[in-house]
Amino acid sequence: MLTLIRNALVYSPQLLGLQDVLFCGSNILQIAKGIKLPNAVWVKEVDADGCILIPGLVDPLVHITGGGGEGGYHTRTPEMQLTDATLAGVTTLVAALGTDAVSRSLNELVIKARALTYEGLSVFCYTGSYEFPVKTITGDVTQDLMMIDNVIGVGEIAIADHRGSQLSVAELARVAAQSRVGGMLSGKAGIVFVHVGDGASGLKLLHQVAQQSDIPLTQFYPTHINRSQPLLEQGVEFAKKGGVIDFTTSTNQHFLNHGEVSVVSAVKFAFEQGVELSRISLSSDGNASLPVFDSAGECIGVEVGKVSSLFNAMQALIISGFTLEQILPLVTSNAARNLKLKRKGGIGLDKDADFVLLDHKLAINKVWGKGQLLVDNGIAVKRGTFELY
Repeated sequence: MLTLIRNALVYSPQLLGLQDVLFCGSNILQIAKGIKLPNAVWVKEVDADGCILIPGLVDPLVHITGGGGEGGYHTRTPEMQLTDATLAGVTTLVAALGTDAVSRSLNELVIKARALTYEGLSVFCYTGSYEFPVKTITGDVTQDLMMIDNVIGVGEIAIADHRGSQLSVAELARVAAQSRVGGMLSGKAGIVFVHVGDGASGLKLLHQVAQQSDIPLTQFYPTHINRSQPLLEQGVEFAKKGGVIDFTTSTNQHFLNHGEVSVVSAVKFAFEQGVELSRISLSSDGNASLPVFDSAGECIGVEVGKVSSLFNAMQALIISGFTLEQILPLVTSNAARNLKLKRKGGIGLDKDADFVLLDHKLAINKVWGKGQLLVDNGIAVKRGTFELY
């Protein structure tokens, strides 16, 4: 079956204007005005009527198997379901473990990623977790990248955080070297995705590795950079040196009250400081635990990160005064480029048929993943195996 989307305002994420888009399965066949096809049962036409067609969103950090809760065993967060992503326009994501690499395993992560891929998403994985020595599947970081198809890097390695392993410069350099070589040999990114906590050292360790070893600063992809204003300022310096920084869209009032910078404010600050928007990405940290603490520092509750926060942040940035063309790369092409997901993050003949059709109010109308219709008229038409209809 061929599908032809007619008369859509296409962002690739750059504005292409009103276009028709023809695709079959996961392959985009033609992007042009006035594509002519016979009226046949094997052609399905979608009249977009000037609605906006954008690439499927790319989320570089989701805890698809859930995370370890910081209030004990009963606060472990739940697994992600298919529609958590599709109803939010996310068609590609990268899965990670976090603090908990005991009750949540890499085997489980890779298998869950394959299950979600079967159901309609494109899901990749980081090997490792917060810990050092790095936990792997094969026993070696380089082997994981070379031998496991959906493993593309290491993460979330934790720095500047009491929950991390307090790595030395030499230890982090060794992890980065193994990931770098694994990426080179497998044609993958081999990126080191870095969880940055609220410790005063911030990004200092990454700069030390770059200064004291042959590992370039761009080997690292730090996230949670909007955790505080001082860290945001360090992130600006990192981005100006050629790196990509990642802001987290899932939050709660507790974090904002204690110094976290909202995504809108963080993007505006970085932009005003001269950071190119191509150096910024957003991630949801979906299904991570968001602990709530009392005045004594005791955890009194746990909230759960939402994949949908990625799309909500995009809308908020547009409302704040940015254009759609400016903001789309932050949730599509920037992460795809940095992670070497060459067929993701854009609309073109060399890309997969991952689309989101927005109405005139920027609400999600339809979502396609690898050419399969997943959401229609804002309603999930494909649900996960164990999701209730």
